[in-house]
Amino acid sequence: MIYVSEATANAPQEFKTPLQEMVYALLKEKAVPFDRVDCEPAITMEDCTRIDERLQMKTVKTLFLCNRQQTRFYLAVTTADKPFVTKDFSAALGVSRVSFAPVALLNSMLGTAVGAATVFGLLLDKEHQIQLVIDEDVLQETWYGCSDGTTTSYLKLPMEWVMKEFIPGTGHVPQLVRL
Repeated sequence: MIYVSEATANAPQEFKTPLQEMVYALLKEKAVPFDRVDCEPAITMEDCTRIDERLQMKTVKTLFLCNRQQTRFYLAVTTADKPFVTKDFSAALGVSRVSFAPVALLNSMLGTAVGAATVFGLLLDKEHQIQLVIDEDVLQETWYGCSDGTTTSYLKLPMEWVMKEFIPGTGHVPQLVRL
């Protein structure tokens, strides 16, 4: 089991990526209350179990996907406990099969490494090349738990702020599906 710090309501003193710095600047500017934990690199959903305990919420599973031609991109958000089945995802959207986007695109389009995909990556998608797809079950939670763009810091945010202010503020319109 990975090490996870006690929760704090403060931003990190030093930022590891430009996206991480953007995230905390936005939270400060919008006066969004949050709790944060630091941890050893959390790559799998199993790693997030201790994070969930510390923050008393459920971390979402966020996946960066694309079609075979790498011309259509999807940021899929679902609950941590659901296995991701590409066939089911494709059927829910009515698109041909998708797969995980290459690591190079994850970094260039979302500003993150493997294991750190986050809805905050939409801040970097100024041309709206990425379709945000959210599993309706995620919306049943009061809190939105996600990476801050790194694999070593995780946030607990009000779901209402994420859905009603943050996402619309990026100019992205989420497609809600049942996975």
